[in-house]
Amino acid sequence: MRLFIQIPCLNEEETLPMVLKGIPTQIDGIDEIHILVVDDGSTDATVEVARQLGVEHFVFHTRNMGLARSFRDGVDYALQHGADIVVNTDGDNQYPQERIADLVAPILRGEADIVIGDRQTKTIEHFSAFKKLMQSVGSRVVNFAAETDLPDAASGFRAYSRESLIRLNVVTQFSYCMETIIQAGNKRLRIYSVPIRTNPKTRESRLFKNIFQHMARSAQAIMRSYVMFKPHALFVSLAIAFFIAAAIPFGRFLVLSWLGVAGSHIQSLVFGSAMLVGGLLSLALIVISDMIRTNRTLLEDSLERLKLLQYSADRVINPNTSVHEEVAQHPSLPVSVRAAESFIARAERTSDVAGAASAEQAAPRR
Repeated sequence: MRLFIQIPCLNEEETLPMVLKGIPTQIDGIDEIHILVVDDGSTDATVEVARQLGVEHFVFHTRNMGLARSFRDGVDYALQHGADIVVNTDGDNQYPQERIADLVAPILRGEADIVIGDRQTKTIEHFSAFKKLMQSVGSRVVNFAAETDLPDAASGFRAYSRESLIRLNVVTQFSYCMETIIQAGNKRLRIYSVPIRTNPKTRESRLFKNIFQHMARSAQAIMRSYVMFKPHALFVSLAIAFFIAAAIPFGRFLVLSWLGVAGSHIQSLVFGSAMLVGGLLSLALIVISDMIRTNRTLLEDSLERLKLLQYSADRVINPNTSVHEEVAQHPSLPVSVRAAESFIARAERTSDVAGAASAEQAAPRR
């Protein structure tokens, strides 16, 4: 059983040593533990510090690409190197690395596909009352969209099985945390929660400028993921709302006309007609969204099959062998580089055979 612990980093030279120091070197049921640092365009000595502390696996971004892209590229690298379980933690040391064994335990027992560390946000001292409230509201919204019951949906301290990572597809550019839960819930993956205690705060969050920006981006990601899996729920609700809004002015017009109240009441007909058009458009969107959802399901099935081929045992790169730094610039490079090296080797063998044949022909005959 091979475990990869990936650490997305952006200028974490001060806190990264504490993170690496807390990572366990042995876990029951795990044969190999590998640490992967995803350098998201750091301008300090993060990479040098990681190398000095023995980290051998890196994914480099030449510029800041964001947390979601860092997670996706790190997962791609880990699966390319035969990871059975991937644990994601942060480079700011907010999570207790010594609890990694508790995260992977439910997966090892076959009880879960994804395990999330519950930070118990109500007990975090440096969280304001408003932030605690928003964390609770956000988790409730995600649970509603995913049909799950998780106390801390925003926690980034997680363990994923290989099978779950193959089925998940991160499309957001902001944060993968809530999107992956909604996807996992709707794909009926087993999600488990483990209570943890966070470490003292070391710095301000670099993911967002303020809580309101975080709320707006999170709401956008949740809505996109919700509509992706449950478009009917949204558009049926809109259609019902529009038809009710159309029925009221139409009813008003009919009642007033029957009573013979003076006036044409044309404004009721105009407003009711506009609402009726909105309801009909919502019905059309239901049909279109159903077709798109069917197409998405087929595409995801094809993508899962492609991933199974890409990450199959005969394509796995041995993580215990040294890899040139340029190979890790992008997670898709190892396979490409290996294919190119294989092609070059075959070409060289062909050239050697051709050269030997030419030399034999050129040799003087006795």
